Amino acid sequence: MENTLVLIKPDGVKRKLVGDIINCYEEKALNIEALELIMPSRELAEAHYEEHKGRPYFEELIKYITEGPICAMVLSGKDAVAIVRRLNGDKDPEKAELGSIRGRFAFDKTRNLVHASDSIEHAEREIKIWFKNYKTNR
Repeated sequence: MENTLVLIKPDGVKRKLVGDIINCYEEKALNIEALELIMPSRELAEAHYEEHKGRPYFEELIKYITEGPICAMVLSGKDAVAIVRRLNGDKDPEKAELGSIRGRFAFDKTRNLVHASDSIEHAEREIKIWFKNYKTNR
């Protein structure tokens, strides 16, 4: 069993897509281990995107993720990291498979509704940032 972090970003919450997006994950037999609606602080956003610090788009990322509430969750299941990334689709909605979350609902490469950890190691780091008291099931 793997854990992964998923963030439904402010545009997904604002557009009332939280239920539809969660349903996509649940239909693939992924389990919700933790879920919280969070208004992220700049400090939390900077910790999450620390590997992008110093890049030209860093401020845009921080502004975007802190503009409204997000739905943060820990999902678990067999091959959860890979399954969630496949369900989310390509970051660019024009390249995303039509049945993916971004292919169905996203309009913009930056404002692309969801974030998912790209590896087990990143999932562990990101889960600790968003859910300080969560104990992983690894």
